[in-house]
Amino acid sequence: MHNHPIASVIDDDESVRTAMSSLVRSLDWDVQLYASAEAFLASGVAPEVACIISDVQMPGMSGLDMYRHLLDKGVTQPIIFISAFASDAVRRQALDLGALCVLTKPVDGAEVSRCLAQLEPAGSQGE
Repeated sequence: MHNHPIASVIDDDESVRTAMSSLVRSLDWDVQLYASAEAFLASGVAPEVACIISDVQMPGMSGLDMYRHLLDKGVTQPIIFISAFASDAVRRQALDLGALCVLTKPVDGAEVSRCLAQLEPAGSQGE
């Protein structure tokens, strides 16, 4: 049993995965890392995580397509999209899918903290 919520970080860039993992762990979350949308989907953990943090543009399946696939399967976990190329069209698509946040790389740690804070249940601070 986990004492901390779990976030899955999906990004094809290992340095981004590592940095995001360190940041999210510093916010008292447990983290699982995946190098592709396909690897995350194959893991079967999506229904168990409290939040998904995914790059938009990756080789193979994009983050947007991965989230569409999850939604089609009835998996509606909150998602934070990150992208080095967050055009207005990409941002609109992500928000239309129900994204919690759409952040631009390089990601500001304070923005990630604000996004994740929206998911904390009331009264969970100090436990």
